[in-house]
Amino acid sequence: MNELDNPWREFRELMPVARKLAYFDHAAVAPLTNPSAEAVATWSRQAAEEGDTVWPQWEERLSEVRQLAAELIAADTSEVALVPNTTTGINLVAEGFPWREGDNVVTLANEFPSNLYPWMNLASRGVQTRRVPVEGVQVDLNRIADACDQRTRIISASWVGYATGWRLDVAELVTLAHDRGILVFLDAIQGLGVFPIDVRRTGVDFLAADGHKWMLGPEGAGVFYVREEHLDVLRPLNVGWNSVVHAHDFARCELDIRRAASRYEGGSQNMVGFAALGASLEVLARFGLTSETSPIADRILALNEYAAKRLEEIGADIKSSRDRRHASGILSFDLPGRDLAAERQRCLKSGVVLSLRNNWLRISPHAYVSEDDVERLVDALQSA
Repeated sequence: MNELDNPWREFRELMPVARKLAYFDHAAVAPLTNPSAEAVATWSRQAAEEGDTVWPQWEERLSEVRQLAAELIAADTSEVALVPNTTTGINLVAEGFPWREGDNVVTLANEFPSNLYPWMNLASRGVQTRRVPVEGVQVDLNRIADACDQRTRIISASWVGYATGWRLDVAELVTLAHDRGILVFLDAIQGLGVFPIDVRRTGVDFLAADGHKWMLGPEGAGVFYVREEHLDVLRPLNVGWNSVVHAHDFARCELDIRRAASRYEGGSQNMVGFAALGASLEVLARFGLTSETSPIADRILALNEYAAKRLEEIGADIKSSRDRRHASGILSFDLPGRDLAAERQRCLKSGVVLSLRNNWLRISPHAYVSEDDVERLVDALQSA
């Protein structure tokens, strides 16, 4: 490995996938860290050999993971719920908010479907979803502002666009919204695990992210944040035995809902999934990711810039922004005149994993990826 890679050798050693593949698909589904895989194995062994005698340990681990997630975004633990995925978090807001007929929600036209359908599903209640067009890659906040009016209740947007890689200035978006009395939901799945975010300082009202992308966890284990003062705004949904203050007193059926985001967790949790997610969150923290700083982000941006230059040398047209204020872990590009689906399949056969989104090829390396992996990508694309 060269000089760029030297500080990240330890991280790479924690990623078994790196022994086989040049993995550029963390914006889709990430491979697990070694500690995460070991957490799954430990849980499986305990479940098989000891049954529910170790359930209290699993429940304690849930509390630890909730704390890790809260620290990652500078929230209070009581403001964080452990949920199955980003979609669940979006629906908790969409279905729990006290809408009135004639209200509207503003979002972007190029959002991932999960950040469109829950809002569109409110049409039967007289709530309009306004989809702001995005021309090219850059999101124009002025166009978002122009789409808002006195009946706009929520602006819902992705921190990082899944196809373009455009990274929003979250604080600027929140200021735009709050100046108009509008709340902000942030789909953070393509940013959390790479970039730091302080929900207190930025003023985000709601946030959700599944752990199976940049947080290097398994599918089905994610986080949902709701600012404490909004607990009384959202109607409690997914209510179950675990939603009440006296959760373990099953004979006492009184609807005394918890004064915490954990009220939305409802029933039994994905114990193995969250044990695995917690292990990977600890890895990310070890390599400097906090709500304030992220050497991981610096590393990934450097890798993508190196990749962009090498891809341009073989004729690629880079589509994603390379401005560090808006660049992200996602780098999308075109290869004019070439069958991109065929190029992706050729790469996969060469052990190079990437995606095809929005009619562009998309790479999304994590911090353990090396320049040698970038060269494998370039070689695979040149092999035609």
